[in-house]
Amino acid sequence: MCGQENREPKESVWSLISHFFHDLTHFDGKFFNSVKFLIWKPGFLSKEYLSGRRASYLNPVRMYVFTSAVFFLIFFTLFNSSQLGLDKDRKIVADSVRASADSIIREKKNRLSKKDSQELVKWFPDKRDTNKITTGNISSDKGWNIQLTSTRATSKYEYDSIQKLLPVSKKDGWFTRKMNYRNFELKKRYKENSKEFLADLLDSFIHMFPYLLFVSLPLYALFLKLLFIRRKQFYYTDHGIFLLHLYIFSFLLMLVYFGLLKLENISNPQWTSFVKFFLFMYGIVYTIKAMRNFYRQGWGKTIFKFIILNILAFFSLIALFAFFGVLTIFSI
Repeated sequence: MCGQENREPKESVWSLISHFFHDLTHFDGKFFNSVKFLIWKPGFLSKEYLSGRRASYLNPVRMYVFTSAVFFLIFFTLFNSSQLGLDKDRKIVADSVRASADSIIREKKNRLSKKDSQELVKWFPDKRDTNKITTGNISSDKGWNIQLTSTRATSKYEYDSIQKLLPVSKKDGWFTRKMNYRNFELKKRYKENSKEFLADLLDSFIHMFPYLLFVSLPLYALFLKLLFIRRKQFYYTDHGIFLLHLYIFSFLLMLVYFGLLKLENISNPQWTSFVKFFLFMYGIVYTIKAMRNFYRQGWGKTIFKFIILNILAFFSLIALFAFFGVLTIFSI
């Protein structure tokens, strides 16, 4: 265009490196500055954001994404089937089944003729495949069998045949049918090995937690909107900003708690129990102070609404856990 300065839209390697480190240090500076106010001044960052004073602090959405990523990376490392001992249980079960199968084969080989022994080997071509061995009352798990529903049918074909004979009023609904079908699929896959099933279920459910928190945030914002409905100056998104900062604080608090758990596993110091109790109490006091400072109400009303919010959160969490539990069953 006429009058526009003729410049090459290219940057040198040094320029790119300089921009990278500038953005990195700028992000770090804002992050640590925001964390400082987040921890020691409850509700302050949310008030600053709504007042338009945002240049010195990290955007709450970016801050939430960063802290939640770090939190769940550590959380998934500490809490999974191998860390909780279920993988060890799998090995114990497998060793038990292998020993039982070997004992049966030796006993039968001693009593049967050579021809019959060869026939027996056809049924047990590889004793190491413990998931496929089922003889008499021996199964791959001596505990509870995989049973998600109350149906007595043992296969999808048998279940459908029974359903066809029932009157319409007594037939299972759509959700019950889907659960029964899933039950048959899981039984076929895990061969009644409930230890392996529980380990996979636990791992999948733990990895649902980021989605659960993401869904809970707008739900809790609705609760706050209803609790402070007479505060007309607060929009629905304002409650969301307050919750974002509260979630970030919870992530940071839990990271310290996980560090104490790790320390207990290494040296088991006595003082960690006191610190964990202090963190729990500080979390409660912090939330109450944050609500009071942000919504600017008295201590009595704030504590009352804090209790109501936690009651609503408790029952909604039960519903969310049930919902994501069902999703987990269909995802493994």
